[in-house]
This record gives sequence, C-alpha cells and structure tokens, in this order.
Amino acid sequence: MTGPSSALLTDFYQLSMAQAYFELGMHQAATFELFIRRLPASRGFLVFAGAEQAIELAERFRFAPAELDYLSGLGRFSRRFLRYLEELRFSGSIAAMAEGTIFFGEEPVVRVSAPIIEAQLLETRLMNICHFQTLIASKAARCVIAAGGRELVDFGLRRAHEADAGVFAARAAFIAGFGATANVEAGRRFGIPLSGTMAHSFIQAHDQEEDAFRNFLSVSEAPTAVLVDTYDTARGVERAMCAARRLESGGRARRLAAVRIDSGDLAAQARLTRSQLDRGGFGDVKIILSGGLDECQIEDLMRAGVPVDAFGVGTALDTSADAPSLDMAYKLQSYAGKPRRKRSAGKATWPGIKQVYRQQDELGPRDYVALEGECESGTALVVPRIDHGRRLAPLPALSEIRDHCRRELAALPASMRALHVTDPARVEISAGIRALAQRLDAAEP
Repeated sequence: MTGPSSALLTDFYQLSMAQAYFELGMHQAATFELFIRRLPASRGFLVFAGAEQAIELAERFRFAPAELDYLSGLGRFSRRFLRYLEELRFSGSIAAMAEGTIFFGEEPVVRVSAPIIEAQLLETRLMNICHFQTLIASKAARCVIAAGGRELVDFGLRRAHEADAGVFAARAAFIAGFGATANVEAGRRFGIPLSGTMAHSFIQAHDQEEDAFRNFLSVSEAPTAVLVDTYDTARGVERAMCAARRLESGGRARRLAAVRIDSGDLAAQARLTRSQLDRGGFGDVKIILSGGLDECQIEDLMRAGVPVDAFGVGTALDTSADAPSLDMAYKLQSYAGKPRRKRSAGKATWPGIKQVYRQQDELGPRDYVALEGECESGTALVVPRIDHGRRLAPLPALSEIRDHCRRELAALPASMRALHVTDPARVEISAGIRALAQRLDAAEP
C-alpha cells in the first residue's frame, strides 16, 4: 500500500453507523457514488486522480489486532461487532473513471457497490485519497496548459501539508504533465524523474560566489543547474560561466546545464540572462524560473515571450492555493435494491446507479449522466475495476496514465483550456434520472 493503510483512518461516525447497521441486521447491498457537486469558480474542468490508491485501499482493508484493541478500550462497541470487524474484508465491486480523465460537476468518478457496512467504512479514506490527488492534478494541468510545452518541476514538498501530501502531490502532478519532481521519495515510489539545483545556503557557505559554482560543478556526476540570484543575478551568471570555463580548460566536460532564477523581476532577469549566456558561448545552457509561481504568472511570462526553458512550481501547486478544496461527496444512491435520494437544501443528489457517457465533437466533450443501461451512445467512463473484492485487471503504469491525461487535455477546446473559464462544461442529466427523482420526491419518506 503506497500510503497509510490503517482502518482507523476514518471518521468516528462511520464506525458508529457500522455498528448500528450490524445490530439491526442491515447487510443488504448498497451503492455509493463519489462525485463533485460543483467545480470551483476558477476551474473549467477537473482531472481525476487517486484511483490506484483507492483500489489498493479496498483490496487491503482490514482491522489489525492493535486497532481492534483500541476500539475495544473505548467502551463504545460491542464484542459481537468487534469480532465482526476482525473478519471483515471488502467483498464488493468498484467502478471508476480512468485516472487522468477530464470530468465535470455532478459526474460520478467512483462507484462502490457492497454490503452497506463495507461500502460505508470506505467513505472517509476513499474521499481523502481521491480528493487530494484530483485537486492537485487539476491544478497541475492548469500549469501545464499555461507553460505551453515548457518543462515543469514539482518543488512543493516543503510547503505540502505533511510528507504523504508531498509524495502524492508529486504523483498527481506527474499524471497531469509535470516532467520531474524534487521529491526524492516520490521518485523512488513512482519512478518520477528527479530534478534539483542547490539552495542559497551553498553559495553563502563559500567566501566567493564563483568558488561555490566551481566546487558544485566539479563534484557533480552529471551536467547540473546552479542558482544565480543569491546576491546579484547578472554577476551570478557571469561567475557561473567563469567557473564552467575554468573547469573546461582543465579538461573537464561541460557540467553547467542550466541556471535557475528564483527572485526579483523574473521576466527582465531571464531576458538579460539569455543574452549573457548566448554572448558568453553558453547558448545551450537552459534557464529555469521559480519563486512563488502559479499558472497565471506562468501564462503571463509565456505571453510576454520570456526566454525560459523550465518552471519550478511549489507552494501554489502542492496546496492548490487558489482553490484548496473541492465540493466532493460520497452519497448513497441505492440500498436493498431501491434507489435513494438526498433532498437537503443545496445538497440534493440525483438518485439511482449512474453512468457517464461521453461524446466528443468540435466543441469538446459532451457528457450525458444517465441511469445504468439507459443510454448507449457515447463512451462509458465509469469502468469496473474490482468485482467480489478482487481486481479485474492490472492497473496501468503511471506513464500510461500520464499519456491518457495528455490526450484528454489535448482534446479540450481552447475555451475550456483557458485559465479563466469562458465556456461551461456540457453535462446533461438524463430524463430517466429526473423522472426517478420526481417519483421519489412524490413519495414522502
């Protein structure tokens, strides 16, 4: 399991409800759907991510002896119920969209069908997994669009909300199109290429800036980048070139691959740096820009024609700073063979077990949310992944998920790719769902 797997990573009320279901003999089949009610105002689409970890959660779900001991000590759960939990394994089915798929509001991205206790106990952690990775993948996709083909590197671990958030943010960003991460553990777990330069402290630890560059380059096993803005960017660039020339004159192969600028007027400094590098015979050396960047700043730099080869994005990515949460829900759609509907003001759900069918035309994706079996036109997006507790097929490699996301983004029209939403998604709720909702509303519970 690539992440925390404790069955106690849940809300207390999930266990309270599970005990109530157990004591009441309510073990019939239930179907829950995971979806986003509405997109943040700044988002025209979302990118689904986290399915791999969600499937692993279901496959490995169980209560360890120490966890059961803890629950027993609370004095809130019966011995019969705790014995039931000891043997509990997920025996149901899960269907989900493919990771990297573009989706919109009111569309189920994960569907869980199982005895109600099993399906209920997955809720909190399942939402936790899919919410975070979808949030970050969607933010990263905006950066990818803004960068217009320039390389992007995830620099966000130090500002992420703890270690696992940083690791899974790197995974989600890679799915969306980032080329590398500075997060070494994410590189180890997921095979994501690593990238990094140096900190200002390395420069400051030397009496002379040029000595710092020369020493760093001399011990590097491969061409690398140096940080040139510790004191003065223009002087830093000149000193980096001098250090590289001295090493080359001593018979060393060129080690200076890029310079990184992390502060100040990035546009002006990048233009000056490009001119310095070209005049100095370092036309092949790349320029990396970083320092509090987000997709809007990246778009501005690209529109201004700034000479840049790569961007490092940190805090804004790993915290999804402009939209730090999604209105995600996991709601009961069917129990004991009957459709169910929540009618709370502002939070009503569409009832029944649903599918999302997608058609593609010159205006982009057109989605049709319908009851299972109601519609046959278009591609069904919610695909079976687990049946009777067992995985149906091997999960795709991360590189395959990334390729799928690239194709999904490329298929979006310019109006939907825009950072400022100009064209709302085309999502239609079927007549069958609407009729079912009316019927349930007419039958007062």
